[in-house]
Amino acid sequence: MALGNHSNITEFILIGLSDNPNVKALLFVIFLEIYILTIMGNVMMLLVIRADSHLHTPMYFFLSHLSFVDISFSSVTVPKMLENLLSQRKTISVEGCLAQVFFVCVAAGTEACLLSVMAYDRYAAICHPLLYGQIMSKQLYMQLVWGSWGLGFLDALINICLATNMVFCEAKIIPHYSCEMPSLLPLSCSDTSRNLIVLLCSTLLHGLGTFLLVFLSYARIIATILSISSNSGRSKTFSTCSSHLTAVTLYYGSGFLRYLMPNSGSSMELIFSVQYNVVTPMLNPLIYSLKNKEVKAALKRTLEKYVQHIRS
Repeated sequence: MALGNHSNITEFILIGLSDNPNVKALLFVIFLEIYILTIMGNVMMLLVIRADSHLHTPMYFFLSHLSFVDISFSSVTVPKMLENLLSQRKTISVEGCLAQVFFVCVAAGTEACLLSVMAYDRYAAICHPLLYGQIMSKQLYMQLVWGSWGLGFLDALINICLATNMVFCEAKIIPHYSCEMPSLLPLSCSDTSRNLIVLLCSTLLHGLGTFLLVFLSYARIIATILSISSNSGRSKTFSTCSSHLTAVTLYYGSGFLRYLMPNSGSSMELIFSVQYNVVTPMLNPLIYSLKNKEVKAALKRTLEKYVQHIRS
C-alpha cells in the first residue's frame, strides 16, 4: 500500500522520556544545552579543519565528514524531542516519522562506515608509515568518504521504500522519544517479514560488518605498537589513534546495547538510545579536541589569527 493510503492512522504518539512536568522541564534544559554544545562543537571542528592547512590530511578530511554526520544525527531527533517535552500532544505524523527513520538510518550507517574508514587510515599510518602517502591517496580517501555516504543512503532508501508499504491500523503509541525502524515494525498490521529481513541484513552490514573492519585494523595496530621496543615510542604511537578508539567504543558500545535490547521502552533502552543518538555526537568533537595535540594546536593558531584580525 502506498504511503498516502495508510488506513486509519495518520499520526503516532511518542511516549518520550517522562510525563512528570518538573522532570520534563529539567530534561528540556539539559537536552537543549546538549544540542547547542553538539552544534557548536562540531561546527568548530569543521571550521578549524577547513581553516588550518596543517589539518588538510585524510584523517581530518574523514573527521570533518564525521562532524557533519554528528550535526545531522542530532538534528534529526533532538528538535522533535525538545518540542514534545514542551507539548501536551507528543505526536508525529506518519510521514514525519518515516522521514525521521530515513535520516536516522542515513546518519547511523554513514557514521559506522566513516569510523571503519578512519580505523583503516590509522592502520595505514601506523603499520605502513613509509607507504602511507601512496596507500591513502587523494583519490582513495575521496572514494572512501563518498562510498560511506552512498552506503548510508542506499541502506536507508531500501529500508524506507519497504516501510512505505506497511499498513498501520490501530496501534499508534511508540514507547520512545523518536522514530526508529525497530519501533515501527510492531505497530504494523501488515506482513513485515521482508522488512525484518532487510533490517537484519543492513544491521549486519553497517553494524557487525564495519565493526569487523575496525577490529581487524586495530588488531594489526596493537600488534605493531607492541613490537615497538621503547615505552615512549609505544605511547606516542598509541596517542595517534586513542581519540578514534574512544569514539569507536562510545558509538558501537551504545549502539549494540540499544539494538540488542528488546524494543519495550524500558528505562535502560532509553538511556542507551540517548547515549547513541544524542550524547555521542556531542562528545566526538570534545574527544578529538581534548585528546589530539594537532587539533589543539590548530585551535590555538585559529584563535590567534582571529584575535589578530579583530585587533587590526
